[in-house]
Amino acid sequence: MTETINTPVAVTERAARRIAKILSKEAPGTVLRVSVEGGGCSGFQYKYDFVKEREADDLVLERDGATVLIDPVSLQYMEGSEIDFVDDLIGQAFQINNPNATAGCGCGTSFSVF
Repeated sequence: MTETINTPVAVTERAARRIAKILSKEAPGTVLRVSVEGGGCSGFQYKYDFVKEREADDLVLERDGATVLIDPVSLQYMEGSEIDFVDDLIGQAFQINNPNATAGCGCGTSFSVF
């Protein structure tokens, strides 16, 4: 049975496994930072960085050996989202299922909110 913890952003089991695998090859203490920045073909885009620094106001998501940080500004745009990892015919990629996005692009990394 999987325990569900209410957080503003969820990380799926698939995404956690993949993040943990990637982080295992990085320097100790490295975590994944997911942020939202202006740009992309739909107005905003997700950015993924490996960092060692945590800010005091970061949302820290930990699951199955994976640690994800989200800053408060990005959290405004991502609240209620789910970070997933997909492996299909098109390829492998992290995918953010964001209920706040009103439009997106084909690449899946760009979105808009109105």
